[in-house]
Amino acid sequence: MSIARFSPFELLLLKSRSQVDTATLLLLAWVLVHRQQVTEGQRRRRLAQVTAQFRHGHELGPVMGIAHSQDLQAIQLAAEVVRKECSNERSLSILHQAITVATDDGDLSLNNHYILGFLADLLNVTPATFNTLFHELMGKPLPPAEDPSRDAYWQVHDPDYHARKARDAHAAEQKAKEAQEKAEQGQRAKTEQQQQKRQNKQHQQNEARREKAQKEQAKQEKNKQKERRKQQEHSQQQERQRWQQEQTQQEETRRQQRQQHRQQQGERHSPSPDRTTRALAVLGLTPGANRADIRRAYRRMAQLHHPDRFYSASEHQVAMASTRFQRIKSAYDYLMQNT
Repeated sequence: MSIARFSPFELLLLKSRSQVDTATLLLLAWVLVHRQQVTEGQRRRRLAQVTAQFRHGHELGPVMGIAHSQDLQAIQLAAEVVRKECSNERSLSILHQAITVATDDGDLSLNNHYILGFLADLLNVTPATFNTLFHELMGKPLPPAEDPSRDAYWQVHDPDYHARKARDAHAAEQKAKEAQEKAEQGQRAKTEQQQQKRQNKQHQQNEARREKAQKEQAKQEKNKQKERRKQQEHSQQQERQRWQQEQTQQEETRRQQRQQHRQQQGERHSPSPDRTTRALAVLGLTPGANRADIRRAYRRMAQLHHPDRFYSASEHQVAMASTRFQRIKSAYDYLMQNT
């Protein structure tokens, strides 16, 4: 199949060593391009930091370009890949990373407020878990999204809104008048063209009959090609269905094994289920994670959020990173003592 048939993001997926990492990369870049008062260089450096452990194997530039172009088809495809491939633990980790890159400066833009909500819904993270994770990372609850349809929003964010709206209305009125004048000129030109069209009509009818015969022949050939493609797609769909069934069976087997393992071991003690759940969420884990999972998650999160990695950032960003690292350390200490 010709490369021209693939979009830029589809080509990235084909070249990627890990499609789910490439899809996650685009979703995080989508969040970063909606950060306010951040340079492009800062966006790329931050994306490189937060995805240092990814195995995609390609440059970040094309991903940032797709995110800047607001290619909704690419974003939808990335969402489908993530929804299909990610486990609960990976889903929480992705949401954790998205919250982190959206709030490095302590502020959450209106666009990213909605984007984070979309990602939480995509990853099957409940609103309660999402709000808890946001609170743990930011030290404050997730504020309600502002409504740009209300005048109060624009009075705060753009005091010149009403004056500009009046200017736009006046400009629209002028544009409407110009359009009306242009339409009248067009009507006069149309009248002149009608006479010429009548003269050409007979010639066009003859050409139309000839083209109709050619199109009919082409249509028959196209139908044959369509039927062949349909048969190929049917075969591919059957193969995908078989693969999905195998994956579902394997996942169910792993789930049952994990459940049996938990039942055999039993829970040592759970002094505070709510605190345990929050601590697991800070490390990007779900209830049921064992001590080995906790150690791995802690090492990964510590490498990603250690304050030393932000030595070139502002003092505020360093402080934010130190706060996040302390929460991660506290969550790890608590879990290792009570798991």
